[in-house]
Amino acid sequence: MKDTNANPALGPAVMQFDMALADFARARRADPQSSSHGLLERARMLMTLPGGFDALYRRVRGLESAGIFGTSDWAKPAILQPALAKHSLREAGAVTTVVEAISEIRMLAVARGDYFHPGISAEQARHFLTQVMALNLDLLSGQLTEADRERPKQLGVIVLQLYQYLISHLGYESLLDSLVAEVWRLLDQGPVQVDSIREMIGQIAKCLYDPESKTTGTADATRLVQSLFAPTQGSIEDPGLQLYSQRLAQMNDEALAAEATDFARNMHDTGLASPYHAVMLRFLRSTGKDDLIPATLGLTMTGKDDLLCYTELVHALIDAAIYPETCQAVYGLTMMLERGSLFTPSVAQALWRHIKLKLSDETALTLKKNFGDAQPAQVFLLAGVLNLLGQPLGVGQGNNPSCQSAIGLSMWAANEADYLLQVLAWAARDNEVLGRFEGWEVSSRNLEPGLVKDAPVDVDPVSLVLIPHLDRIYGEMWRRCQGRDDDAHRWINPEFYGWWVSHGFRVVTDIQTGELRDYEGFVRHFYASYHPFYNGQIPVIHAQPAGIAVTDSAARFVGRHAITILRVGLSPRNEMRVYFFNPNNDSGQDWGQGITCSTRGHGEFRGEASLPVAEFASRLFAFHYDTLELGDLSAVPDEEVARVMELGYTSWAASSETSSR
Repeated sequence: MKDTNANPALGPAVMQFDMALADFARARRADPQSSSHGLLERARMLMTLPGGFDALYRRVRGLESAGIFGTSDWAKPAILQPALAKHSLREAGAVTTVVEAISEIRMLAVARGDYFHPGISAEQARHFLTQVMALNLDLLSGQLTEADRERPKQLGVIVLQLYQYLISHLGYESLLDSLVAEVWRLLDQGPVQVDSIREMIGQIAKCLYDPESKTTGTADATRLVQSLFAPTQGSIEDPGLQLYSQRLAQMNDEALAAEATDFARNMHDTGLASPYHAVMLRFLRSTGKDDLIPATLGLTMTGKDDLLCYTELVHALIDAAIYPETCQAVYGLTMMLERGSLFTPSVAQALWRHIKLKLSDETALTLKKNFGDAQPAQVFLLAGVLNLLGQPLGVGQGNNPSCQSAIGLSMWAANEADYLLQVLAWAARDNEVLGRFEGWEVSSRNLEPGLVKDAPVDVDPVSLVLIPHLDRIYGEMWRRCQGRDDDAHRWINPEFYGWWVSHGFRVVTDIQTGELRDYEGFVRHFYASYHPFYNGQIPVIHAQPAGIAVTDSAARFVGRHAITILRVGLSPRNEMRVYFFNPNNDSGQDWGQGITCSTRGHGEFRGEASLPVAEFASRLFAFHYDTLELGDLSAVPDEEVARVMELGYTSWAASSETSSR
C-alpha cells in the first residue's frame, strides 16, 4: 500500500502526522504518561482524507511502538472483545473512537501478514475483525444512523469509511451469513432507494460464484442473487440483456407466460426487480403482447382493476420510465397499482403531465450528476415517482438532516399524491415551490438554506429534486415563528404537511428553559389521544407527525428526530404497539434499555417500525392530537404512566431529572 498523491491535501497531512508521531515517541520515552491527544487529532484528520487509512496502515507498527495504546486493553489485542469494539467505534468520544480505529487497522495488518504481533495471530486478528464487521453490518449500506450523523468531528463518517476500508481488504466471504441476513432485514422495510442493497447482493453473488471462493450459500442467499441475476428460466445463467432479448423473441406464448410468472414471483418475494424484468416489459409493449403485463407484474384484483381502468396511462408509464437502468420502478409501478392510486383522477392527470414534463436545465444536471446519463434525466425522475407512489413508507432522508422533508414526501405520497406531484412539477420545471404559512405565500426561491446546506446525498430522484426546496420553506416557516411561546412545530406542521395534522399539540419540555414540563400530563395526553383503550377506540385516521428524543444503544440522548405515527393497535401477540414511519433509512434501531424498534414479526406492514406503547412513549418528545376527540386522562393507569416516565428519566431526560421531578 502506498500513500496516494491523488489527493493534494494528503501529502501535507501525512508530513504533519509524521512530525507529530516523532514528537510523541520522544515525549513518551521521557514520560510514559505524556498526552497522545495531539497525535490522535492528526490521525483523525488523516482518516477524513482519501488515502488516509492507507497512510495509517503503513505506520501502524510505528504507532504501536511509540506507545499509542499505552497500558490500556488495546495494548493486549488478544483480550479485546468485538462487542466493546463496536461501542468504542459507534458511541464513544473522539479519542476512544480514533484509538479503536487505529487498533482495527493494526488488526488488518496482522491478519494480512504485513505486521507480526507477538500478542495475537493472523487467524485471531481476522476472526476478531470478522465479528466486528458483522456487528456493524448496517454500515455496509453506506447509510448513517441519526446517532452516527450527529457525532462531532466527522466521527460517523470516519467509522463508515473505516468499515468500507476493512471490507475492501478482507472481502465478504467470512461475512456472508450475516450479510444475507442484513439484506433481508433491510428489504423487509421496503426501501425506495435500493442501490446499496443491490451492491450487497452483488457481493454475495461474488462469494457464491467466484471459482476461487470456497463459500457455499444458503437458500436465502441464492434467492437474493437469483432475484437480480437469474429470476427466470430464460435468464437462469445470467446471459446478459441483449441475449435475453433475443431469447424472448424466440419464445412461444407458453414460454412467455412462464417467464412472466417467474418474474412476478421473484419480485414479490424480495421486493426487488431485475433488469431482465424491465427488458421483458419493454418486449411485451413492443410486440403488442400487453395481455401478459398483469401476470408479469403479479397484480391482484385491485391492481388489475387499476390497470384496466387506466390502461393507456400504465402503458405510457412503462414506455417512459421502465428501463434496465430504472428496473426497480417495475416494483414501484406494481405497488402503485396495488394501492389503487390511479383511481384518484387527479393523480392520473398529474402523471400524464409528468410523462411530458420538461425539466429545467438545473434539475436535469442535478439528476445526471447523481444517476448518470444512461437514460435522460426525465426517465430517472419519473421512475422515482413510481417508486415513491408505490412505497410511501420506503422514502428515506439519506445522509442528510432532512427528516421533516422526508416525512412530508411520505405523507403526501400516501394521502395526497396529487399535491406531491404538483410541488414536484414546480421544483423540477420552475426551480421553485410555493407554499402558504398563516395566510402568507412562501416561495422557496431565493430563501436561505435550512438544515440541508448542500445537495442531498444518498436519496431517491424525487427527494433529490424536492428536499432543497422543502427544507428552505420549512426553515422560513421556522424563522417566522421565532419569539413565540411554544415549540414552532405547533404552528408549522399543520401548514407544511396538510389539513389532516391535528391542531392540538404537546411538547414535553419548556421552550425557554429546556426542562421537562408536566411530564405526567404529557404522557396522559398521549395515551388518551392514541391508545384505543383510553381514547374511545378511535383509530389513527391520518398519519400524524411527531418528534422523538433519539437515544443510542446506551440510552444516551442523541438529538430530536421527526417521525410519523401511523396507527396504534394490538400485535398478533395481543400486545398494544405504536406503528410508525421513521425516515432514517433503517427503522430497526437500538435505543437502549432493551428498546429495539421492530420492523417485522409484530404485525408491521412493510415499511413500518413498531414498539410497545410505553417504550415508544418513553422516547416521545412532541405530538399532535385532536382536542375534540381527547379521551379520559384519568383512565390511564398510574403504573403505566410511571413506567414511561422512569424510562424517560433514566435515558434522554436524565439531565432533567433533578429539576423536573
